[in-house]
Amino acid sequence: MADEDVNYFDSLRKTDFSDTNGLKTCFDHFDKDRDGLLDANEFSALCKQLFVHNHSDGYHLTEQQEEALVELLDSDKDGKINMEEFEICWKYWFRQVLSPVSALVIVDVQNDFIDGSLALRNSPACQEGSEVLPVINKLLEEELFDVVVYTKDWHPADHISFFENVKERNIHPSSPIQGEDAKMFDTVKFAGPNDLVCEQTLWPTHCVQGTWGAELHQNLKIVDDAVVINKGTNPDIDSYSAFWDNMKQSQTSLVEELKARRVTDIYVCGLAVDICVAFTSLDGVEHGYRTVVIEDAVRGIDCDGIKTRKKKMKDAGCVFVKSADVPDMLNCKDRHPELGYQAAVNVAMAMKIHEARLLGSP
Repeated sequence: MADEDVNYFDSLRKTDFSDTNGLKTCFDHFDKDRDGLLDANEFSALCKQLFVHNHSDGYHLTEQQEEALVELLDSDKDGKINMEEFEICWKYWFRQVLSPVSALVIVDVQNDFIDGSLALRNSPACQEGSEVLPVINKLLEEELFDVVVYTKDWHPADHISFFENVKERNIHPSSPIQGEDAKMFDTVKFAGPNDLVCEQTLWPTHCVQGTWGAELHQNLKIVDDAVVINKGTNPDIDSYSAFWDNMKQSQTSLVEELKARRVTDIYVCGLAVDICVAFTSLDGVEHGYRTVVIEDAVRGIDCDGIKTRKKKMKDAGCVFVKSADVPDMLNCKDRHPELGYQAAVNVAMAMKIHEARLLGSP
């Protein structure tokens, strides 16, 4: 087999990139003219082998995509990658692309969203929430992930999102709908704590702490040593995301749990894709996680909302895949350039923080 037919990075999958023994060998492999720099053509050849699908087929990045990556990884902004910059790539960029730590985040697969007060089958999209169960269970049975996270809506009985509580709260003067006129599923604006204006969709009472509706569905496989995140516990602010409440006033423990386990990638599934899955995925990207949404393991509420939120997630950098594609991705045989770009963003951000700390030191 000719050298150009061999994918150099296949041998580096799951490598410990803190060991720099292979760094110079890798650099020299792509530095064809031996000038100590990776120019545009050499970096393009690197990308062709770094980002592959079905073991050998490249994703064929555009010139603009490659330039965007160089811009992030090229500290001295000369348009080329030198050895010092390549060492940063080796330790941090390649580590995320070729040796990721992955978490499956299972969002709100609870009784109320499948058979209870907010069963998806009764929503405008008429999707069946229980259809995610066999897909998620199969992924869990294959034991593919380094970490498994279950999230739950865990609301107090006086929660702000419940239509039944609307008359017990102060409507903000700017709200287009006042309390006496509000109907189920309307969006109103409440006068929240600390002068906040909380825009809130009014839902039926659901997932009340300690009730059957808040429990994970009995047919969902529960694995040992999983992380469980309860959200929406503040009666005055809703929390669609598993990371933050809707007003970004307080975090759950999810980031802390993922950091403790050195997670780089999150694979998000569950209910509902246009609400809690979407908010969790978008916050995941914002926190720097390479974020994948498993398309056949999500269901949603409203067709227009599903379409809009999926576009927003894709625009933010989320990758949508089928569950059948997940094993190759976790084994780094299928390496998406969108996820490589997020990894490069993370490296550039970390370098800026490092430089700022150096400048600020005495």
